[in-house]
Amino acid sequence: MEYLSWKVEDGVAVVTIQRPPANALSRQLIVEVDEMLDAMELDQTIRVIVLHGEGRFFSAGADIKEFTEVASGDEFSKLAASGQQVFEKLESFPKPIIAAIHGAALGGGLELAMSCHIRYVAEDAKLGLPELSLGLIPGFAGTQRLPKYVGTAKAAEMLFTSEPISGAEAVQWGLANKAFPADQLLANTLELAKKIAEKSPVALKAAISMLQYSKDASYYNGVEAEADSFGTVFESKDAKEGIQAFIEKRKPKFTGK
Repeated sequence: MEYLSWKVEDGVAVVTIQRPPANALSRQLIVEVDEMLDAMELDQTIRVIVLHGEGRFFSAGADIKEFTEVASGDEFSKLAASGQQVFEKLESFPKPIIAAIHGAALGGGLELAMSCHIRYVAEDAKLGLPELSLGLIPGFAGTQRLPKYVGTAKAAEMLFTSEPISGAEAVQWGLANKAFPADQLLANTLELAKKIAEKSPVALKAAISMLQYSKDASYYNGVEAEADSFGTVFESKDAKEGIQAFIEKRKPKFTGK
């Protein structure tokens, strides 16, 4: 694979995102996440997966330059739906998946982390969904998963302001499980993963399956609506302005059109 690599030790597969400089979530990276899950599902030497990023970030968002290559709102909706499908597969995967988040998990990077079963974070990590600053909305089920963890009001604040929260705040808000100094994050994540790897794979698979029942029909309806809205918003002049402003590293001027 081009952007993912992994090693297995004591039943734990440590998967590393390697797409410098920011580990941006490109279409190809999402495809590789899907392929990684297929490769690991029947591998009996793997009982738990730890996902982390190489370099300075876990994943600092989607690859915005790819958005300029999308021709229509319908294509943008299909892009969202395909990403949602992979992240749903991640969340319902029969082996526990733990995200170890350092540096930043923003936009699509946070949506990827939110689809993992457990999130350990560096205390100074930045977690957020900044899509509205580009005239867009999250498209990989972020609008549906975030309120599930932090509540509707706090999710609204994070979405409307585009401002990230720290790893320490993410634990307080319910978005992450535990926070550690950055240099201790991976070691603590691996300690947890190895503890879980000692459990029965049969029981773990059943427990993960049972957790999926906490998502009712309205959740899936919301995910589908998000993909549709993702495409509708993409066709606006504000979205074009927001994407261009991001590429040009300037403040966007939104007109409401």
